[in-house]
Amino acid sequence: MLRLGLVQMRCEKADITGNLSIMEGYIAEARLRHTDLVAFPEMCVTGYADPLRQPEVCLDAEGPEVARLLTMTQGFDGTILAGIIEASVRDKPFITQLVIRNGKMIGRYRKRTIAGDEADRFSPGHEPFVFVHDGITCGVSICADIDNRSVFADCAKLGATIVLECAAPGLYGEQATRNWQSGFEWWKGECLNKMAHHAATNNLWIGVSTQAGRTVDEDFPGGGYLFSATGENLYCASDYGEGVAWLEVDMDEHKVRCQNPASAR
Repeated sequence: MLRLGLVQMRCEKADITGNLSIMEGYIAEARLRHTDLVAFPEMCVTGYADPLRQPEVCLDAEGPEVARLLTMTQGFDGTILAGIIEASVRDKPFITQLVIRNGKMIGRYRKRTIAGDEADRFSPGHEPFVFVHDGITCGVSICADIDNRSVFADCAKLGATIVLECAAPGLYGEQATRNWQSGFEWWKGECLNKMAHHAATNNLWIGVSTQAGRTVDEDFPGGGYLFSATGENLYCASDYGEGVAWLEVDMDEHKVRCQNPASAR
């Protein structure tokens, strides 16, 4: 049985202290639930900030902000996936998902699919990444990687059983007239169509966690999803609210029990 937490979290841009405080509460709950894997959204620590306008959001993976995150996980045997904007010495920063367990960083994945308006602000990563938790090989993907078949195929080649997609797809349109439901349905449709295909094609389980809610100048759709290795959608968030889907996953029987779904507004 795999205990999985898919976090739908509001991550204010550049509010690193506030975002870490919210994460600390979720990590404490994960500890009480004996959760194996907790997937936080893309850029959950820094928020989806613009490093050209706010260079202070570019974090050193060895710096004090990440050190605080490591401290939060001490004594917890579950694995945490946490997103930052990672400073680069030579080029634009990376969009990075840190993989942390029991106070130690066990690896990191840098988003490979940098396109559109991200290209002038971020550098792409070039390598797939997998890690092992309790005998299960896990891969990582980030947001726009949903459109890159190679990301999932490479994880499968490295022996992954499950890939965790950590996302923050910003919604278009004016905030004042935002139709939250249509934004939620758009991202849901992307996941149901594309992730189901990646799962079935590569014999991978795929879990999705997404930033949710309104930030200072951008909105995010929320959504948590789980697909079996046959492409079947076994869990689908009911709405765009903040919270965590705590899932018990029986990979042999292709069954999922949701202990406490992420709840609405």
